Amino acid sequence: MSVSGVREMLKHVLGSLILLCLALPAVAAQPNIVLILIDDAGFTDLGVYGSEINTPNIDSLAASGVMFSNFHTAPTCAPSRAMLMTGVPSHRAGVATLDHLRPPEQADHPSYRGELANDVPTLAEHLRQAGYASYITGKWHLGHSPESLPIARGFDRSFILDASGADNWSQRTYLPQYEQADWFEDGQRGTLPDDFYSSEFLVDKMIEFIDQTESGQPFFSYIGFQAIHIPVQAPREYIERYNGVYDAGWEVQRQRRHDAAIARGLLPADATLGQVPERLRQWEDLSDAERERSIRSMQINAGMLEAMDFHLGRLINHLKATGAYDNSVFLVLSDNGPEHNHPTADAGFRLWLRLEGYSQDINTLGERGSYASIGPEWAIAGSAAGSLFKFHASEGGTRVPLIMSGPGIPASGVLHPFSFMTDLVPTILDLTGTPALTSGPAFTGRSLIDVLKGTAPAVYGPDDAIALEASGQSAVFKGDYKLVRNLDQYGDGVWRLHNVVVDPGETRDLSAEQPERVAQMLRDYNNFTADNGVLPMPPGYSGERMIADASTQKIIEKYGLTLLSMAAGMLFAILLLGVLLYKAVVKVRATTSGP
Repeated sequence: MSVSGVREMLKHVLGSLILLCLALPAVAAQPNIVLILIDDAGFTDLGVYGSEINTPNIDSLAASGVMFSNFHTAPTCAPSRAMLMTGVPSHRAGVATLDHLRPPEQADHPSYRGELANDVPTLAEHLRQAGYASYITGKWHLGHSPESLPIARGFDRSFILDASGADNWSQRTYLPQYEQADWFEDGQRGTLPDDFYSSEFLVDKMIEFIDQTESGQPFFSYIGFQAIHIPVQAPREYIERYNGVYDAGWEVQRQRRHDAAIARGLLPADATLGQVPERLRQWEDLSDAERERSIRSMQINAGMLEAMDFHLGRLINHLKATGAYDNSVFLVLSDNGPEHNHPTADAGFRLWLRLEGYSQDINTLGERGSYASIGPEWAIAGSAAGSLFKFHASEGGTRVPLIMSGPGIPASGVLHPFSFMTDLVPTILDLTGTPALTSGPAFTGRSLIDVLKGTAPAVYGPDDAIALEASGQSAVFKGDYKLVRNLDQYGDGVWRLHNVVVDPGETRDLSAEQPERVAQMLRDYNNFTADNGVLPMPPGYSGERMIADASTQKIIEKYGLTLLSMAAGMLFAILLLGVLLYKAVVKVRATTSGP
């Protein structure tokens, strides 16, 4: 063949190859993963889930993706975060409960060590093998030994808080149990800037980390916001946007949220609100001063969440400006239901606040140097169908919002299949095409991919049991049913059966009608406890009392001499006043008796 003939043949071959390449579907780059974990957000706290709180950036993500109406997690923060990072039950991951809720009898057990188990890979470690850069800012709460900090668990950069919470305006603790606010930058203790506000700083740091990513490298971005954990704190401009919104009280607000969730298709049309515990206050029984402080506290809570959404919007805008947004999958969720603890209502805790320099002045409440909490009545207004709240296994403590948006996720509106926190690791690995490491235990969670794509009606079958336990608060989900047991503060230790698909308020106990189902689900729960090292709670256990006792002990350790000095000063003042009164009486008697 002549040279010209060879050239002509090569042209045809090259042309055919070009046409073939054009005909093939484009292979998408590995998507970035942006994981947004809100702290203590209730099922109806986000605008798109029926709230009056303004969350436009989160709502926009929901509009372009999916919202889950039946997503569940643990009732407390650290166990939820352990499952989120590992895809296995929190006990298997080594974080069965919070340290200050763990009785001494459980302290030495591997399931209760309070730090991630070394033999359980994290999501960041799975993604590292696929070439991802991983970054985390905000609340970690999975241990701060050298082996358990994020930098040792697959993350390339980190600025994290390893505690249940902290002040949002400065580097100081929020509970007597903590000696300091445990912030860490990479592997060392970190220092916060003077102009720190948590949501702003965490986004600033994340943008800084993302900008360090090599060109073309996918990244995993995880922000654990402090909003809206106690203390609720926000800039005044956000607080004042809710002037007048909560003046009608929590009963009215609870009904409004419930109606809005039904209107959005998140709850059944005939869903009934859960029972309100008898010990909760009635709005009409509050004094004017109590109402004013309660309204202000809820305004702060709302302003804090809106401020968080604003700063999330800054991250979204940055990703759009740098061209990373279109190839980023977003997940927005909460770690558990709304916080009901109301420490500022306790006189002893208010004394600690004064000793620490926290202000309770209502005129500056929520701003720098102040401390606020919303209490159980507002918390139950934001929970799923009003069935209790955080620290309880009821729907209000475990059913939380989940939004997913981005490439590979069709805009499908509301998805109703049951799903669980352990499902997110296998889902993210599927979305990124990353095989799981084989060095750890098998996932108990399942990928949501088929449900997201509409090729499967459910994640779990009617005979699949999914269980949880945290400090004795326990539940088993199976099909449409849930077997649940709550201990203190608002439980009685009795197992109850509910169909939570039609009765998310858990208003009707079906135990007497379906004893065989109860027996089978109890067997499922016992299998779960045996497989995962779940220990029974000791007789007379009370998490509420444990926290109170620990707080008292820490206050005495730190301020014992100060309190003694104050008491001695008060005693001296009383004695001095008594002496002066005695002298005055003697003088009066001497004057009136005459010579």
